[in-house]
Amino acid sequence: MRQNEGGSYCEGAAMTDDARDSPASLYGPVSLTLGLISLIGLAVGFAGLAFTVLSGGLAATFGVLGLRGRVRRVQCAIGLATGGITVLVLITLLFLWSL
Repeated sequence: MRQNEGGSYCEGAAMTDDARDSPASLYGPVSLTLGLISLIGLAVGFAGLAFTVLSGGLAATFGVLGLRGRVRRVQCAIGLATGGITVLVLITLLFLWSL
């Protein structure tokens, strides 16, 4: 048994202090994957507009969260860039279409 910060004891799963083993370490790969999916959706066209906007926004969000967590920063930055570009392009096209 191991005592945690609150003073109680934990049994079962192994606890690590390594930042690469935390759930926050997945922000980079998830952001990168969603950013690439959003760019593919943008290239395909407006067939999957809602999915493209959703994946681009989530890619940017996970990219920011990952950059704040300082784990896998390059993947987070690429995901933030691709998701942000996709959302900005779609907002620009929507604005131009409304004129």
